Amino acid sequence: MEQTPEAAPARRIDFRTDPSRYRHWRVTHDGPVATLTLDVDEEGGLFDGYRLKLNSYDLGVDIELADIVQRMRFEHPEVGAVVMRSGKDKVFCAGANIRMLGQAAHAHKVNFCKFTNETRNTFEAAGVESGQHYLCAVKGSCAGGGYELALACDYIMLTDDSTSAVSLPEVPLLAVLPGTGGLTRVTDKRKVRRDRADVFCATEEGVRGKRAAEWRLVDEVIANSKFDETVAERAREWAAKTGKGDVKGAGLTGIALTPIERSLQDDGSLAYSTVEVAVERDKRIATITVHGPDEDAPASVEALHAQGAQGWMLRLARELDDAILHLRLNELELGVLVFKSQGEGERVLAHEAMVMASASTDWLSREILLYWKRVLKRIDLTSRSLIALIENGSCFAGLLAEIPFACDRAYMMEGDFEGDNRPVAAIALSAANFGPLPMSNDLTRLETRFLGEPEAVAAAAGEKGVALEACDASRLGLVTEAFDEIDWEDEIRIMLEERASFSPDAMTGLEANLRFAGPETMETRIFGRLTAWQNWIFNRPNAVGEQGALQRYGTGQRGAFDMKRV
Repeated sequence: MEQTPEAAPARRIDFRTDPSRYRHWRVTHDGPVATLTLDVDEEGGLFDGYRLKLNSYDLGVDIELADIVQRMRFEHPEVGAVVMRSGKDKVFCAGANIRMLGQAAHAHKVNFCKFTNETRNTFEAAGVESGQHYLCAVKGSCAGGGYELALACDYIMLTDDSTSAVSLPEVPLLAVLPGTGGLTRVTDKRKVRRDRADVFCATEEGVRGKRAAEWRLVDEVIANSKFDETVAERAREWAAKTGKGDVKGAGLTGIALTPIERSLQDDGSLAYSTVEVAVERDKRIATITVHGPDEDAPASVEALHAQGAQGWMLRLARELDDAILHLRLNELELGVLVFKSQGEGERVLAHEAMVMASASTDWLSREILLYWKRVLKRIDLTSRSLIALIENGSCFAGLLAEIPFACDRAYMMEGDFEGDNRPVAAIALSAANFGPLPMSNDLTRLETRFLGEPEAVAAAAGEKGVALEACDASRLGLVTEAFDEIDWEDEIRIMLEERASFSPDAMTGLEANLRFAGPETMETRIFGRLTAWQNWIFNRPNAVGEQGALQRYGTGQRGAFDMKRV
């Protein structure tokens, strides 16, 4: 996974997949109930050097899961309950593959943990957002990341036998944390008592049977003889709660998520239909240019459905999401992501207005907005310096204006530039900037930006629909700085050179601290702790040294620890 500034990695990770290529999951549908079976192909690891035994997983398994969850929302809106279960005897899931973690580069481990948590957040939120509730049917050992899959579900059922148990054994076995998401969901979501959680996380064999239910580690313990019958009954009950267990649910028809087309150049640059990524490897910079729509907004909900995945808003969300994931995992030394846009802001606002107006009554409009919420959060959580350049001809309007608001800094061209016949740079705000696309802290990006100046949010709201040029954008505090033709090129060059020269470790810490001002949520705690604790622990010799627990796992020898507390 490591790379040098001169060359991209020899083997890139591709986040694009579809059901015909799944190796680890099976999906079946029965009206409003879907069943998601984890049956990992031991020989199907993303890289060489390990086997995915005991239904353990690597990034490839999670890439498939993320695709399934996405398709469930868009292709199967009739589904109200999704049952997650194992296809193997006596094991639900052993969690992240230990051999994979032991040999993976540090950056891969951390990015892998981040992606798995983002994926779990997606199906965890699906019940409230999309009326698709995930239920976990645990039969066999459910350990570490396997239990984290269960924790993200709305309801956990555990069979009552001698082999079925839930556990977070990473501390005693591997000298690492239970994914941070596991620890946080145990205390914040399931509200397990602190001392019981302490005992649970220090016990290799985990907790089974009635004690698991008493400690709130699961919701229901079921006799083995009645397990399948009860699981089916609970799934029908949860589907009925959403209204999808009747004819209303049966009337919903999904759209096909057609393949994301892109071209990848030798220098690492990417081209999609709505997104371009230009790579300057010597400068450690990637420039992401988002293109506004060429066509008018669909005239009706029916027209939006007819466009399917080729409609501009959904197509752009999918392509931008893929580009961000590609850069995260495959371009580790491109430390600065520069966001630009080109197009007509009025058309952007028209497409957005159509979807916003119908989101309360049309499932596809709602799902498009929810997808944009997830994509913008993905940008927020990306450990790179994020810089927005609002140039002439840009279309940072409405939901696209959330991109510069997500960035660490935003710079804007001021006035006319000689020889540039594009429209003068402007930002336009809309209702999308004031509620439906919150950050992980449950505040909008403008509320987070103006945490100490709530009146500034109100002032910005009063300018909705207005094309705000540099003077007004600066007055409202929407940009970091504006430069005219004389200063633009030099100021931007100096700023980018400086940013790319800083320590990436210092930048990761700085940015993660500054981006999420305001109240804590379970989500900010998960990712904040992931950045701080997993980054640190995954570098410590107690875990990854030659005699560390990750390296010695399975050898019969326990890790040799430096016992000094730090």
